[in-house]
Amino acid sequence: MINTSLSNIGIWELVEPGVRRKVFEPGASLMMMEVHFEAGAQSAEHSHPHEQMTYCMKGLFRFVIDGKAYELNAGKALNIPAGAVHSARALAPGVLLDTFTPVREDIVRTV
Repeated sequence: MINTSLSNIGIWELVEPGVRRKVFEPGASLMMMEVHFEAGAQSAEHSHPHEQMTYCMKGLFRFVIDGKAYELNAGKALNIPAGAVHSARALAPGVLLDTFTPVREDIVRTV
């Protein structure tokens, strides 16, 4: 059942140049979103108080987490601890499936 009070569920949004996401309906304390990157696109360095697990569905990515670099390719997953400063850069066109706990209220918008 879709919660109609959530305004950006299931809608593709451009979040940074070359990066778009679709947020799925969240659970009580868990959320997931699909993120598409063009080759060379990157997320800004940031942190949040949520634990994050990212799964690479397609492509090749370079993540930097608290100053340490990791490469992630299709079929691999990476845990990003709560509070860690991190960023991602697509080395090829790619798709990530990101999960967060608790729900990121800063991403899930209400009507």
